[in-house]
Amino acid sequence: MTGFDAAEVRRLRTEEQLSVREIRARTGLGRNRIQEMLRGVPAPERTRRARAKDDLRAEAVALRSTGRPVPEIARRLGVSRSTAYLWVRHIPLNRDPEEELERRRAHSKLMTDAQWEEHRRARDAARTATVDATAAWVKGLSYRDVVLVGAALYWAEGSKAKPWRPHDCRVRFVNSDPALVALFIQFVEALGERREALRYRVAIHESADAAEAVSWWAAQVGVSAESFQPTTLKHHRPSTVRRNTGETYRGCLSVEVPRSRRLYWKIEGIMKGMTDGVRTAGR
Repeated sequence: MTGFDAAEVRRLRTEEQLSVREIRARTGLGRNRIQEMLRGVPAPERTRRARAKDDLRAEAVALRSTGRPVPEIARRLGVSRSTAYLWVRHIPLNRDPEEELERRRAHSKLMTDAQWEEHRRARDAARTATVDATAAWVKGLSYRDVVLVGAALYWAEGSKAKPWRPHDCRVRFVNSDPALVALFIQFVEALGERREALRYRVAIHESADAAEAVSWWAAQVGVSAESFQPTTLKHHRPSTVRRNTGETYRGCLSVEVPRSRRLYWKIEGIMKGMTDGVRTAGR
């Protein structure tokens, strides 16, 4: 037992302005015992933290109250995460459910991207090399190539006569891919049609910029926008989730060949010749 009582401990605090550590060294009493004796006695000014730290702590508490996480608080205030945690651990973090879900998604994407970045770079490089090598192998298309490929493209994507309307033999091609549209136009030109004589019509959702889409498609096919037929506007349904939106969305282009019954018959014949050849090779 030591000979120091509460009155002496308080005197050391108030008169000599000693800290708890210094009182322990002087008296040999334990920390808890000293703090019990000093209950209600303010700490000496010299032992208090600098005012700047108090300001930082108050700012940390304010940030936490708005739902900011500890890492962000530490980064903003320029302190360690452990310090920021000690300052705000008494304040529960209540995030908005939607905000929390978005935060988790962003974090998951960040982790996934970091994990697969090297794999994706290698994949993209391999894809580019394969595409470039194959394109170099194709080079230019001969007249026969254009006719055969164009007929197959039309038979897959163009309008065709149906059993219930077998004589509806109009040649009309609709697509949103400018490369396929250009290939189709090159195909019908190879069979004697003029691109200026074709009928062009844009089909696009009413929420998009129809006039800009017409100008864009006209530049793609090399004719004037004034020669286009009236645009077909599709009704916009806000409840429908569409991905074909934004600045790059320009709808579909319909290309129709006027008085095209005989051209349709030619395409039909090309496809018959191609498929007959496949069946013969198969046997």
